[in-house]
Amino acid sequence: MSDRSGIFAGDDPFELARTWLAEAEQSEINDPNAIALSTVDKDGLPNARMVLLKDIEDAAFVFYTNYESAKAGEIDQAGKAAFVMHWKSLRRQIRVRGIVSKEDGPLADDYYQSRSLKSRLGAWASRQSQPLSGRAALVAEVAKITAVKGTNPKRPPFWGGYRITPVEIEFWADGPFRLHDRFVWRRKEIGTTWEISRLNP
Repeated sequence: MSDRSGIFAGDDPFELARTWLAEAEQSEINDPNAIALSTVDKDGLPNARMVLLKDIEDAAFVFYTNYESAKAGEIDQAGKAAFVMHWKSLRRQIRVRGIVSKEDGPLADDYYQSRSLKSRLGAWASRQSQPLSGRAALVAEVAKITAVKGTNPKRPPFWGGYRITPVEIEFWADGPFRLHDRFVWRRKEIGTTWEISRLNP
């Protein structure tokens, strides 16, 4: 499209997303890689929460979590998810909708090992999304796990990544008088050609 230039230029939406994220890393005070992840439960009721995006691959977006969490259960039953990444400092956002698959192989092992020891032990100790009697109980569980797992715990079998392979990616930038710029990349299914459209604000 002739008017898709400047910050919207390029033929690869993943490269464009990486560029925008790199720019946000220079201006956002906290967690420029934070995404609002949306899922639906078995009754179709939507759910949303903030998680940290850990990688923008050549064809997908990857984050990590506890596979026994509410979000994981919803992702597993639906096989789909969406997220928005918003940067107030840049006045930009990226919206993604797509198909989800697990990343529970060597890449998940490598990322888990790169985390701080306390975070690795915390992943073992937390029964994410389950009721907790109090913080003291969680701290006690961390201490117990530390005694059992030591200083080099392996990745828990219930903890790993999810890869969102998009069928839709929208790039949005704030415009004067709320006349924002929006370009959406859509495809009917994974592996087919992207169609790019400018949207009304």
